Amino acid sequence: MSDSDEIYLHASFPIPYRALTLLSLGILGWATNVHGLHKFGVDVVSTMDLRADASARSIPTHNLAAGHHPKPVTVYRTIYSIFSSFSIFSFLSWCLYRMNTRGDRTLVDYYGYIPVITVLAILLVLVCPYNVMFKEERDRFLLSIRRCVFPPTGGPIYFSDVIFADIGTSFAKVFGELWLSLWMLKPGNSILVPPVEDGLSRWVFPTVLAIPFFLRFRQCVIEYTAPSNTSQRPLYNALKYATSFPVIFLSAAQRFIASDIKHAADPWPGEHYLFRLWLLAAIVNSLYSFWWDVTNDWGLELLKIDSPRKSPRQPPRQLVLGRLYSGTPLISRSSLSLDSSSSDEAHVTAHEARASARVSPPPKLRYRQSCTGLRPVVMYPRAVYPVLIFLNLFLRMTWSVKLSTHVASTRDGTFGFFWLEVAEIFRRWLWVFVRVEWEMIKRAQEKLPTYPLQDSTEDGLDYEMVPATPEMAQT
Repeated sequence: MSDSDEIYLHASFPIPYRALTLLSLGILGWATNVHGLHKFGVDVVSTMDLRADASARSIPTHNLAAGHHPKPVTVYRTIYSIFSSFSIFSFLSWCLYRMNTRGDRTLVDYYGYIPVITVLAILLVLVCPYNVMFKEERDRFLLSIRRCVFPPTGGPIYFSDVIFADIGTSFAKVFGELWLSLWMLKPGNSILVPPVEDGLSRWVFPTVLAIPFFLRFRQCVIEYTAPSNTSQRPLYNALKYATSFPVIFLSAAQRFIASDIKHAADPWPGEHYLFRLWLLAAIVNSLYSFWWDVTNDWGLELLKIDSPRKSPRQPPRQLVLGRLYSGTPLISRSSLSLDSSSSDEAHVTAHEARASARVSPPPKLRYRQSCTGLRPVVMYPRAVYPVLIFLNLFLRMTWSVKLSTHVASTRDGTFGFFWLEVAEIFRRWLWVFVRVEWEMIKRAQEKLPTYPLQDSTEDGLDYEMVPATPEMAQT
């Protein structure tokens, strides 16, 4: 793309409106996440603790009754309405800006107050205390921000806050562009030319990029230091977000060597040690994040370091999700061991009935025996997972490039980076589907125990083959 074309696109579609477009795509993505998860039978409302009352902030997730949760249809329809209102308002503002500027470079800065007023109006509506414009949803959104920015050091980290903070890392560049937009609109600056940053001001933009990663990093540290935690997993998860900081700040440091490269005999930046350090940090961050996504966030067995030991096959046991989604308890009193007391049987039956009443209808697609490299229970068609793994790897490799402030701050290729940001939102949109699915499966396996069956010939029951545990192998 030539310089004249790039300048024309800057004048017609400046950075503030590009940031608003990406935010509207994020809202649409979240609405379709909730909608799609509901259609596939994933209980997203209970799993993510999407409360109907935003003031209920201190009740642990596992103690909430079903009545505290809104219906999934109500949730995603409301988010669709928010997307429509946000998009229409932003589009009308852009039309007003476009009619006044008509792509004329001399008029762009004169009418630069239009996008500024648009952003300020959206922020005022967000914090408006009156019961207008989706008050409950705005309160829940602000509550999520407050819990992420000021998490209780001794309190639980809610799964919904984890998802919210992870989505925020995908919008790190958008937040940086919003700050850059305000900087461009200061007197003496121009929307068409990035502002000159000298001294400490050159570190402001990378610091804004690093804030979402720091918030998620701190959540992992709080989980790791919690008195009830006995796992090293939060520590390794925190390490994943810590690897983003060298990528961001080493990228910003490339500007220090720009003059050296310009006057060098060979202007290739790969000869400088800072560039090599940045490249190493980018590779480590991308590959480690990809491995963590597949192995821990999605629970897939493809890249697990500890391969399962081969052991004799055991008789099939009743599926956890089969009992979880059944309208009536699948394990009746007659299916329990004969030496169980009647009081124990009544307790188990009541427990199964309560569990059945808390969950949503059964999913339409439930594949019990998955392929090698996946997991025993998957909720989506098996062919979807290899595609998701490949797309996640490919888009993860562009992740560090997208965070490169020394490249994205130049005018050339700016719109190419805009499409990289769209691709990152798309990657996060796919990531949410499998992340919430795996969380629901884990909770189902933890809450519902498996009981011995006297007869495995009952009709209508689903079973899965499981490897013997070390305890079972010793008996």
